[in-house]
Amino acid sequence: MEKDAVTSCLSIMRRMPPNNIEHNLSGLLNLVPEHTDELLQRVDQPLEEATCSETGLKYLLCDYNRDGDSYRSPWSNKYEPAIDDGFLPSATLRELEIEANQLFDAYRELYFEGGTSSVYLWDLDDTGFAGCFLIKKSVEGHRFVSDGAWDSIHVVQVDTKSSQTQATYKLTTTVMLSMDVHKNEVGDSNLSGSLTRVASKRCPISPDRPHIANIGTLIEDMETDIRTYLDALYIQKTKEVVSSIRKLHKPGQGPSQGQPFTMNLNAAVLKHGANRKIDSES
Repeated sequence: MEKDAVTSCLSIMRRMPPNNIEHNLSGLLNLVPEHTDELLQRVDQPLEEATCSETGLKYLLCDYNRDGDSYRSPWSNKYEPAIDDGFLPSATLRELEIEANQLFDAYRELYFEGGTSSVYLWDLDDTGFAGCFLIKKSVEGHRFVSDGAWDSIHVVQVDTKSSQTQATYKLTTTVMLSMDVHKNEVGDSNLSGSLTRVASKRCPISPDRPHIANIGTLIEDMETDIRTYLDALYIQKTKEVVSSIRKLHKPGQGPSQGQPFTMNLNAAVLKHGANRKIDSES
């Protein structure tokens, strides 16, 4: 019965407008509060930003750096608000996490020219480790987009149990895109959606090719593919559909493309009316 409730909630979320994820999820959590933790883990939400009180640097909030009502900063490795028994990565993994945050921050700046990024790593039992790589880029008052956001969530599982010289990387990526346009020429419109993709790859490990390099290449390729797919699916396809149903004409001229269809339709209606018997005659 509990699984049915969670499945129903997930089914509802898939059918609701993607630009109102937080509002819709909040309503479901009020209805089934006993499934709050599971729904928060399984429903991807637009990322929120916070500022590290110790370093002054921004970081992103998600379920992977949350413990109760507190969130761990990747820069200070401390929870805010402070808690005594919050989960922390091992010392070795923490060093890798610091390096990953620095490199991913440079990657974000080169590809997105702004925004915020965060990386969180955690240990897995005797099999390796896992990590979450996050990027958020918001746009406001742009020439073409009044308000928009790109949220990408990359969850990587690294399996090093089977070999010391190779590792298996399983990547699950979710990208949420939202764009609002408010212009007199086109009116008010919203284009939003999400896309999830999974990839797996086995790569060698060496001093010249560490885990961060393998993960970075996998994420870079995945984001490039998703960006291309989103452009073809959401942008170009929407443009094609709108262009096919809406055609601008010069003042004083009516639509010409629909005239043959209109004439044929009128002829069919007149022919049907001429052949139709009056009710009193039937």
